[in-house]
Amino acid sequence: MKKILFGILIVGLAAQSCTKVNENVYDKYAANAFYATPAGQQDALASIYGQITGTWGNNYAGRDNCWYDLNEFSSDEQVIPHRNTGDWQLDFAQLYTRTAQTSLGITNNTWIWLNQCIHASNLAVSQLTASNATPASIAEAKVARAWAYYLMIDDFGDVPFYTDNNVDLSKIKQTPRATIYNFVVSELKANVDLLPTTRGGTFYNRFNKYAGYMVLAKVYLNAGVYTGTPQWQACLDACAQVAAGGYTLHPAAANTASLNGNSYWDLFGDVCPNDETIFALYLTENIVSGNIYTIRSLNTPTGIALLGFAGWNGTVIPSEFYDKFDPSDIRRQQFLVGQQPDGTVYTTDVSSLISPGAAPNEGIRDVKFYPAGIKDASGASNDFPVYRYADVLLMEAECNVRLGNVPAAAPFLNQVRERAGLADIAAPTLQNIYDERGFELNMEGHRRQDMIRFGTYLTAHGFVPQGQPYMELFPIPTAQINADPSLVQNPGYTN
Repeated sequence: MKKILFGILIVGLAAQSCTKVNENVYDKYAANAFYATPAGQQDALASIYGQITGTWGNNYAGRDNCWYDLNEFSSDEQVIPHRNTGDWQLDFAQLYTRTAQTSLGITNNTWIWLNQCIHASNLAVSQLTASNATPASIAEAKVARAWAYYLMIDDFGDVPFYTDNNVDLSKIKQTPRATIYNFVVSELKANVDLLPTTRGGTFYNRFNKYAGYMVLAKVYLNAGVYTGTPQWQACLDACAQVAAGGYTLHPAAANTASLNGNSYWDLFGDVCPNDETIFALYLTENIVSGNIYTIRSLNTPTGIALLGFAGWNGTVIPSEFYDKFDPSDIRRQQFLVGQQPDGTVYTTDVSSLISPGAAPNEGIRDVKFYPAGIKDASGASNDFPVYRYADVLLMEAECNVRLGNVPAAAPFLNQVRERAGLADIAAPTLQNIYDERGFELNMEGHRRQDMIRFGTYLTAHGFVPQGQPYMELFPIPTAQINADPSLVQNPGYTN
């Protein structure tokens, strides 16, 4: 809106001073001049990050009913059951049990949000290029666009592809997933080295050089899924570029000021620590989106007892996921099970997810994002760590094992395990690494992608039946096909 009003103001002034309609050229000139300035470049880039952060139904993470929920509730690590008291819609349990329809609102919201991120990035690239902005600013907008396309093909496969907003989207045919993958890789390789190496500060929630290489590493990590050709060595090379930024694991040490008395939990507090955080979302309740994840999990009595306000009694952790954690693992402290300070007893097992639904206190709860900063019953201000150095170490471990270099993998894996209080593994297997990724990165949006890459996504578990290969992609939302009949539904789904 700010940029639209700016253009309107210039046009209005020109109309008052001259009757020639071709005076509108000053609008274009003024806009280009503005985006050539440091303030203008920040404005263009801010529109991208504002869209990424978003809010209810239109966001990467923090709020609900968009990308995070789509990718998390389709995995094995969390679910919101319908309650036999009538609470909670079926959407989340349907995602979990593979029974969601193509009309699911969460899927449509994610499609819209990703396209809005792409549109905002295209606009910024256009504005910055036309104004001869700094190469770093143009590169940052291009890296953000590549990131959005990476998420788009990860969820939906073949999707409409465009880098110019001056097109009729209804006439853009879907581009093959592998083709967009190649574009993403080429854009990242061409631009990440142009990004600043500044860590934290103004780049806490922006793509610097290391965050750009982190995206490239994630794209290469899943290249076999997208194209059929793995890129393990390329992923290792990108991880090495991230590691060159000097990141370290945040310490896990006794600290009375930290959740559960351990500094490990600082990673998920009001501000993510700069030592380990590569890219984060800045969230402040009632100001810049917010973080609902612990509040959504706790019931009302426990929420009041622990936080001073009601919880939503939603998210639970499946017992088969919880049971994998070693009792000595400090990360197990994020789960609430059994009797709580308010007298509530959270059971390990859930009797039903959809019909008749779970009893009110069934299910293990999660407080990984224990509410911090400004907080109330609608959310908290915990920033969200999109990418952390622990993920880099686990990617390096995985790629080395997949390349047959097991001894090289062990130190990367064991750094993460040692921080959690676990014993080293001398010769790690892919199963060890897959499990460790679940222990370390749960609730952070990585699980579905990991399950697909490790071949476990379609496996039956708990209430979830065996899946079919087509389910590794989400359907093109019905609302989008209704709006654009040229869109071709992903195989296996019925509109």
